[in-house]
This record gives sequence, structure tokens and C-alpha cells, in this order.
Amino acid sequence: MIARWQQALVLFILAAMAAWLGWQWPRSPQAAVVGALVPLALYLLVMAVEFVLMHITNRTDAAPRARLAQVVAAWWAEVCVALALFGWRQPFRHQSLPDWLPAKSTGRRGVVLIHGFMCNRGLWLPWFSPLQERGHAYVAVNLEPVMGSIDEYASIIEDAVLRVTTATGQAPVLVCHSMGGLAARAWLRAHQADGRVHRVLTLGTPHGGTWLGRFSRAVNGRQMSLAGEWVGALQKAEPAGRAALFTCWFSNCDNIVFPATTASLQGADNRFVEGVAHVQMAFHPGVMAACLDEVGRG
Repeated sequence: MIARWQQALVLFILAAMAAWLGWQWPRSPQAAVVGALVPLALYLLVMAVEFVLMHITNRTDAAPRARLAQVVAAWWAEVCVALALFGWRQPFRHQSLPDWLPAKSTGRRGVVLIHGFMCNRGLWLPWFSPLQERGHAYVAVNLEPVMGSIDEYASIIEDAVLRVTTATGQAPVLVCHSMGGLAARAWLRAHQADGRVHRVLTLGTPHGGTWLGRFSRAVNGRQMSLAGEWVGALQKAEPAGRAALFTCWFSNCDNIVFPATTASLQGADNRFVEGVAHVQMAFHPGVMAACLDEVGRG
């Protein structure tokens, strides 16, 4: 469903830009170009507002505060990465590569890839080739309903875990971006599945909620409110020691999950990375390499 929404939005924007250019060009080429670039300017502005809010909010956080140069660099990186993700890979390429469950086991541990809010399996396309080259079977899920409760995603994750476990004979590693880490925790709570997962790696997951959650009207968005009722109940329901299953990556330039340390989890292996934005974290070479190494050690 999210792919169809994003396809419609991208095609509408491109059609509107083309129509404006065709209408205005004979009168004023300059006005035609400026008007056609308005959607891009709005996109840059919204992204900039997110980074300003993040940088202000992180003043009182325990994580080292980012330098202004880091914030600007992260803003530009996020502009480019998010444009490619939401404008191409998710709407048009999310089904271009299938899950990989080889008929003959490679002897390596498998992976379940779990995306975040307003995303789909297209997020993980750059991960597929490195995983397959290393012999790791994988399933990348689509979490639906898109704006439903995070608790509803447990059955989707359960099915993916069973598929990967059957193909490999081993408990999988879960690699989760953003809300995907909360969905993994909801799955663990629903199925008491601690013994059926080897490791959970979270990238920019709002374990304690996020400041931006207050503005969401989606059910799952509200569940991610900073120190909100849902994340609080999730933490209270977790047994002692469960957090030890987790490796949590967090950044002081995460423009969606802030304050920065809300993406860490008490009792987990929390790993701070400087100057990396939210979507960018899923493709950051250092983060990807470390995650792939951790999967390989299983």
C-alpha cells in the first residue's frame, strides 16, 4: 500500500512540474524553472526544519552534541538518500528483488529485515547483495497496515522468522530500522520468542519514543511519542535480560529520532555513531559493515 501511495505522489508531482513548465515556458523560462522547483524547495525546507529541531532538542541530551558542520553534512546526505528511497526504490523498485531462501542451506545464519514508519522492503535493497554474497538467507517484510498499531506487525515478523529458520536451521538475526526495532520488540513480547532469535540489531529505533511522535496522527506514530504510554508499557512487559539480545545504533544527527539517546536501550550493546542522519543510517558504510560482521559471527 505504501508503494502505491508514494507512486501516486511522485507521479503527481512530476506531472504538476511538467504542466507548469509547459504553461509558463513560452511566457517566461525563468518563472517556469523557478515554479517547477517549488516542490524540491519545500522538501529541502521541511528537511532543514527537522534538523534544526533535532539540534535544539539535543542540547540537553547525554549524547555528544553534533557540531554545526556535522548537522549540515547530515542534512545534505539525508536529502539525497531520502529522495532516492522515497522517490524511486520504495515506490517503484520494492519488488524488484525477491527474498533469498536457498533450497540448500549455506550453513550461515539467516536475517529478517524489518523496515520503519512509512517505509517498505524497498528500504533494504542495498543490503540484499552483500547478504547473499556472504551466504545469509534473508526475508524483508512489508509491515501493514501502514498506519496501524505496531502490535499488529508481530504476526508478519513471526512468519518471516519461521521461513528463515526453516531455510537455515538456525535462529535468525533481526536487522531493524527505526520503528522496525519496536515491531521486533512487540513480536518478542507477543510470542515470548527470545530463544528463537540470535540477535536484534536496531538502527535509529525510538526505543524511548521520539519528540516528533507528538505530531503524528497515525496509530503507530502516536505509539512512538517520547516517553509515551505504548513504549512505557512495552518496556515494563519485558523480562530482565531481554535487552542483552540487542545492539542499538544511535546518532546525534538523527533528524527523526531525538533526543539522540532515545534510540538506545538500557542493558543493550548501545553504539553511538557521530553525524549520521536517520535514513542515512541504514546505508552508512560503517554501520552496514559492522552489522554484516555481527551477522557473520553468529
